[in-house]
Amino acid sequence: MITIIAAAAENNALGINNQMIWHLPDDFKRFRTLTTGHYIIMGRKTFESLPKLLPNRTHVIITRQQDYPVPEGCIRVNSLEEAIKACPQDETIFIIGGGEIYKQSMAIADTIELTRVYTNPEADAYFPEINPHEWQLISDEFHPKDDKHAFDFSFQTFTKIK
Repeated sequence: MITIIAAAAENNALGINNQMIWHLPDDFKRFRTLTTGHYIIMGRKTFESLPKLLPNRTHVIITRQQDYPVPEGCIRVNSLEEAIKACPQDETIFIIGGGEIYKQSMAIADTIELTRVYTNPEADAYFPEINPHEWQLISDEFHPKDDKHAFDFSFQTFTKIK
């Protein structure tokens, strides 16, 4: 099972200068709950944007840099295909970014766990369009902005139409 997990604005903005645009504590909690205990696949820039290794997850880092140093317990690969092969076959795999890795993953993913953030910021990284002929929205849980969340957002789950 391959799951894409992301937070994207209404205009599909993901981030700018390798940083997230918003701070949504409930999104972080959901991300942690869903990905803990699993393999997480990411591009090098996404890995470098993490403040630290995410506990209780196996990090698979895609980079073309053959000598890129990865911390103990992480796996370095050269392509998305290699990243998938590096994970156990019975494992739920999470694709966590960035924009180019998401784009490559759309054809092979089974599920998308998307936090849709209701804003349209400037960005330099974008989530790919979700084709309604290929993906079915099966869950959409709205959360209004509050003192901890500057924007309205929804937790959305899509499954691939077979």
